[in-house]
Amino acid sequence: MDLGIAGRTAVVCASTQGLGRACATELARAGCTVVINGRSVESTRTAAEEIAAETGAKVVPVAGDVGDHAVQDALLTAAGPVDILVNNNGGPPLRDFREVDEDALLAGVRANMATPVRLVQLVVDGMVERRFGRIVNITSGSVKMPLAGLDLSSGARAGLTGFLAGVARSVAHANVTINFLLPGSFATNRLRSGQAALAAKTGAAPEDIADRQRAGIPAGRFGEPAEFGAACAYLCSAQAGFVTGQSLLIDGGAFPGVL
Repeated sequence: MDLGIAGRTAVVCASTQGLGRACATELARAGCTVVINGRSVESTRTAAEEIAAETGAKVVPVAGDVGDHAVQDALLTAAGPVDILVNNNGGPPLRDFREVDEDALLAGVRANMATPVRLVQLVVDGMVERRFGRIVNITSGSVKMPLAGLDLSSGARAGLTGFLAGVARSVAHANVTINFLLPGSFATNRLRSGQAALAAKTGAAPEDIADRQRAGIPAGRFGEPAEFGAACAYLCSAQAGFVTGQSLLIDGGAFPGVL
């Protein structure tokens, strides 16, 4: 399907690997100019070159911590008028809630709530003026099904969802949509590192931990990043203009509910 966004400009945060990279790749494949972001200059440049070679699109690298205002400003300067914004950032490490002191709490909220909110503030009025905008926020399946140890991630991302829910309704009249993608367990480096950490803590083999996690997913497997990227690209498409303020859970059926 032609997504109708060829020639649009997209900014995808934290996009040199994993789910962010999958989103950037699919938007590039759809014909967008894509500004990507990662902490390392070398890895960001390499990712941009690889995505451009794979898709034939123009891909612009901007390195740095997306939580820094200077990096956020650099992303938007590199992009020019932004048609599509995909907010993404690394989540806080797994830890018992008793270990989350005030500094860690504020850092988690800054990374996973305040940073995406500021980026939305910076781009949304231009989108409204041009009568087109797509904003997708990558949060987590833990927003719907909180998990012990991910309390800070769940809280900050749920806060972002609540904050932007009203904003989404206020700009929908201008063909500007704001939605949320909630990943479950996807085959990424983050998933594998978590399995390795759990293995080191419990003494179990990483393969056994992966098997147990896989068994809890009705689909019987972990998600592929490309599947997630395709869902993101659809929400950014011209055809998705009637979808806004929604949280799309992509978890292979792991959440045992209907709402």
